[in-house]
Amino acid sequence: MDIIGNNIANSNTTGFKSSRAEFADVYAASVLGGSSTSTGTGVRLANVAQQFTQGTIGATNNNLDLAINGQGFFRMDDGGSILYTRAGAFTTDQNGYIVNSSNQKLTGYLCDSLGNVTGQVGDLRIDTANIQPSATLQVDGGLNLDATSTAPGTAWTSPTDPSTPPDPSTYNNSTSLTIYDSLGNSHALSLYFVKDAADGTWNVHSLIDGTEVGTGQTVTFDSSGLVSGGSGSWTLPSWTPPNGAAAQAINISLAQSTQFGSAFGVNSLTQDGFTTGQLSGVSIDASGIVFGQYTNGQSKALGQVALANFANPQALQAMGDTCWAETYSSGSALMGAPGTASLGVLQSGALEQSNVDLTKSLVDLIQAQRTFQANAQTIHANDTVMQSILRIQ
Repeated sequence: MDIIGNNIANSNTTGFKSSRAEFADVYAASVLGGSSTSTGTGVRLANVAQQFTQGTIGATNNNLDLAINGQGFFRMDDGGSILYTRAGAFTTDQNGYIVNSSNQKLTGYLCDSLGNVTGQVGDLRIDTANIQPSATLQVDGGLNLDATSTAPGTAWTSPTDPSTPPDPSTYNNSTSLTIYDSLGNSHALSLYFVKDAADGTWNVHSLIDGTEVGTGQTVTFDSSGLVSGGSGSWTLPSWTPPNGAAAQAINISLAQSTQFGSAFGVNSLTQDGFTTGQLSGVSIDASGIVFGQYTNGQSKALGQVALANFANPQALQAMGDTCWAETYSSGSALMGAPGTASLGVLQSGALEQSNVDLTKSLVDLIQAQRTFQANAQTIHANDTVMQSILRIQ
């Protein structure tokens, strides 16, 4: 009844695993062994077995709340001691470490400064520092240049004043995008397309912040309207921003561009740089990767939650606060990433509820009560027989 009562009391405890009583009968025996007339002398509690079956998963509004769907335990650092739990109600402490209500730290695989997951195991921490900027090194464009265009009547002249845009009569089309230097400062890269007198030939001029970088690049198209050969890619001469940032050589690729008989259009225009950004949110995927999302639109892996499993989970030692400790009988912890080997996957923004079946527990409680009542009748009958014997004497 104590076991059933404990299950009922924890029916709403996150990550709690129910237990069951396993009984064994007791037989009387002499020094020479049991005889053919030996009778049982009752029952004893042979084992209290925890049941590590899956609990119901319920959604929450906290991205750091984690539920394990399948086998495995969260690995927690309790001041140097390692404990294991299925309760995934996590938050961060004042230093950014992911902790539970007992201030135990969630452990996992750490990441390097570039966001690459390493094999090093440690306490997972949400780094709130700004993400470092990355200078633009590659620009890719997919455009259509009108095959019916004719060469401008005025020759292209490189602007002498960055604040004055090129003369519209010197080019056919233009487009621009924002690029970044090594300090995260933004700059405007503009591409001007000038039709050449030769069929299928265009000259492309590149301006950064209104100043032309290098000379015009020739791009040619074949009779199918596709870029001919390697003319669609080139690298601008090394450009040094006027603000102390490092010099950078930007590669431009228009290899996916076309020259068809339709109006000029920009289908895609991308670059690989970004400015610095502040941490704006955290998410965790099914494989346990902890991603930091930043105000510049970038994301970076901050670590990966590690799960542990055991050959004999029922032999784990219960430590309270829905935590268990490894024992000799449980076997050593087998660590891995969620979703690998026999380990389950993670669900972020959710918690695993207790696996206690409350209805069944209440029925078990009634059955236990009736069993005790039936056993009490044995004592009553024995007492009646003894009274009868005494009266005969």
